[in-house]
Amino acid sequence: MKETILYEKLNNDYVRCHVCAHRCKIAPSRLGACGVRENRSGTLYSLVYGTSIAESIDPIEKKPLFHVYPGSKSYSIATVGCNFRCDFCQNYDISQVPRREEKIRGHSSMPEEIIERALRTGSKTIAYTYTEPTIFFEYALDIGKMAHKEGIKNVFVTNGFMTGEALEEIAPWLDAANVDLKSFRNEFYKKYCKGKLQPVLDSLRKMKDLGIWVEVTTLIIPALNDSREELRDIARYIHSLGPETPWHISRFHPQYRMENLPPTPLATIHMASEIGKEAGLKYVYAGNVPGDDGENTYCSNCGRLLIKRYGFKVEKIDLRELKCPACKTLLDGIYESSWDNI
Repeated sequence: MKETILYEKLNNDYVRCHVCAHRCKIAPSRLGACGVRENRSGTLYSLVYGTSIAESIDPIEKKPLFHVYPGSKSYSIATVGCNFRCDFCQNYDISQVPRREEKIRGHSSMPEEIIERALRTGSKTIAYTYTEPTIFFEYALDIGKMAHKEGIKNVFVTNGFMTGEALEEIAPWLDAANVDLKSFRNEFYKKYCKGKLQPVLDSLRKMKDLGIWVEVTTLIIPALNDSREELRDIARYIHSLGPETPWHISRFHPQYRMENLPPTPLATIHMASEIGKEAGLKYVYAGNVPGDDGENTYCSNCGRLLIKRYGFKVEKIDLRELKCPACKTLLDGIYESSWDNI
C-alpha cells in the first residue's frame, strides 16, 4: 500500500483522484472506480503497490509493439484492477477487481525485484500490461525510474484513459505505449467499456507531444465498430498524430460477455488495412492472424520487406544502419543497430 501521488484533499475528508480520467470523488472508506484506490481518513492509497498478479517474459511483438526492439524480450507485469469494464476483456479474471470484501490478489514483488528479474532474463524493456497500467501508476513509476538507470526502457499497454497530469509525471521514464483506440464513437465507450472517448484521444495526442513512441491497436468487433465510416475516422485520426504511427488492426474472438458474437471475418481485417493505407499511414498491421502478410514491416517508401514475422516471432530483419537497404529510408521507431540483418 502506498499513498497516491496525484490527488487532492477536499472538505469532510473527501478526496479527488487525478490519476485517471474518471477523476473520482471518493468518500472516506470508499474505493475509486478502479477498485484499487481507497480513501482512508482523507488520504488516498493505492492498494496494489508492490503486489503483482502476473509476471512473464514476452516477445515485444505480443504487446503489440512492432517498432520497439523487434525480436526482443519484454519483462511484463501487472496488478489486479482496471478503470474500464469492457464486455470483451481478454484478461477479465484479473482486471475486474472484487469489491472491498475480498482481499487484493497477488504476491509481493517490489520494484527492485522486478528490475533484477528483467536484467537476469535479458529483457530490453519492462512492459506494464495485461491490466491497465494507470491503475498501478505509482508502482510503474518507481519501477520505471529504476529501469532507466539500468538501461532498460519502459512501455505501457494501455486504454489511454489517464489524465494529462499522469502523463506529464511519467513521461521522462515512459519510452513507448501501445494505446487501445477501441472505437471512434463515444456511445461505444459508454455502453461497452463504461468510459469515454475524448480522454483517450487527448492522451494519444499528449503522448506524441511528450515524445513517447506510440502505436495504436483497434480490436474490430463485428457489427459494433467495423463500419467503413468508423474505420476511416480512426485511420484519419491516427494519421493526424503522425503518419509514422503504426496501427494494429486486431481480430476479435468471442470471450467474456461477448461470446455470442462471431470472430471478425478476415475480409474485414483486410478492408481495415486498406483503409489505413489509403489514409496515408506508413505501417498498418493485422493482429491475431498468424501467417498473414499483414504481420510484416515494409519500407514506407519503396515497399521492400524489412521485417518478416510469424505470429510473435521475428524471422528476418533486413536493415542497414536501421535503413532500408534499397532506398535508404530510415525505419521509424526505437531500435539498436545490433538488430540489423538477423
